[in-house]
Amino acid sequence: MKGSGGIILPTKERLMKVERIDEEIYGVGAEFNSVQKLKTAATELKKRGYTQWEVYSPFPIHGMDKTRNLAKSKVSFFSLVGGLIGLGIALVMVTAISAPRPAFFKEVLSSHLQGLFYPLVVQGKPYLGFQAFVPVLIEMTILFASFSTVIGVFLLSRMPSVYKPVWNWEKLARKGLDDRFFLVVENADPLFSEEETKLLLEEFGAEEVVFIRR
Repeated sequence: MKGSGGIILPTKERLMKVERIDEEIYGVGAEFNSVQKLKTAATELKKRGYTQWEVYSPFPIHGMDKTRNLAKSKVSFFSLVGGLIGLGIALVMVTAISAPRPAFFKEVLSSHLQGLFYPLVVQGKPYLGFQAFVPVLIEMTILFASFSTVIGVFLLSRMPSVYKPVWNWEKLARKGLDDRFFLVVENADPLFSEEETKLLLEEFGAEEVVFIRR
């Protein structure tokens, strides 16, 4: 619709269309050909106040965790808890099996359960000879710590993820784990602006800057 001055005024349908297009954009992605350019762009984004952005590289980049303001990983906590659980289970196993059968259990337990308490004395060693239990304790601790570490990694990284909008960028999906370096600024960032963010990434030396759809 035109106004008195011949200017095209935005209709309701046009405004709704613009809003839908903005909502469909997940973010702006930039491709770099070197680690140094990627680190420079990441550092500049941090200085300018951007917070919702991520880098994608075929290998870990030293110092990027500080640039991203990432806290210490909590995976070690999962490993510690799992290891302690494994150690506790191993202690119960080796002591319960090696110790003499309590007289109280003779009347309480069935014959099958009584068989679990079968003291094995070899060469006059004590029932609770922890020197002989060391291999079992170590193996059980490592086993449970390994399982809990894997579980912690999956939980903290929210894997498996059925869908991520960033993979709509075909080049990142093909080259992100090969020989190229990428940076994506999400639409959720308070400072995000389609044009300004795009121009900013181009100034940082990006070879290609694209809009990523959801």
